[in-house]
Amino acid sequence: LGQQEIGFRFTDALGTCDNHSVYKNGAKEIADKHGKSLTFMAKFNEREGNSCHIHLSVVGADGEPVMADENAEHGFSRLMEHWIAGQLKTMRELTLFFAPNINSYKRFVAGSFAPTAVAWGLDNRTCALRVVGHGRSLRVESRVPGGDVNQYLAMAALIAGGLYGIEHELELEPIFTGNAYESDAPRVPSTLREAAELFSASTIAREAFGDDVVEHYLTNARVEQAAYDSAVTDWERVRGFERL
Repeated sequence: LGQQEIGFRFTDALGTCDNHSVYKNGAKEIADKHGKSLTFMAKFNEREGNSCHIHLSVVGADGEPVMADENAEHGFSRLMEHWIAGQLKTMRELTLFFAPNINSYKRFVAGSFAPTAVAWGLDNRTCALRVVGHGRSLRVESRVPGGDVNQYLAMAALIAGGLYGIEHELELEPIFTGNAYESDAPRVPSTLREAAELFSASTIAREAFGDDVVEHYLTNARVEQAAYDSAVTDWERVRGFERL
């Protein structure tokens, strides 16, 4: 109830991120002028959360798409196979850039519109990576980021993962069919604490972004975690005020 989906027309990565910022700021200002408010929290209540699905494709130096190969399996070029493999390989350790807040992890619920399994599939909304389109429109959708994401960091993480796969010529694992929520695939981190630990230990993150950037966002995560750990929530009061 009250939830809307906004789709941005495709453009370059930085332009899309800028459009995202303009939209979010503008939407809040418009709501305020009508005496209303809106939120981009990843999980406002126990219903469906707010996502920020990112569709990303790659073009060559001449501006032409390079992900499709109609003569290959699934219609993927080798570059696209490496790109997806790299995103899968790095997803868990870069999740801090997809889910930066305590509340972000409340969204990852089995059977919801948010992923829990690190897997890829063709138009499979139960997977973290969903491949859609064909030919020039062939692209990979990451369903991990939530509405609370810093889109610039999320885009940087997706690109870093894809480039890692290309540079190391990673082989793409078999396509997942069926319900990924019930699979034995690796899991998306379930807490900010777990994501921060994976990010801290990630050589890929440090090579891609540098130690200063990694330590800066780890500090942010640790401050948030410490504040949350020391807070007494309404849930605790409701559950315990009379019972304990």
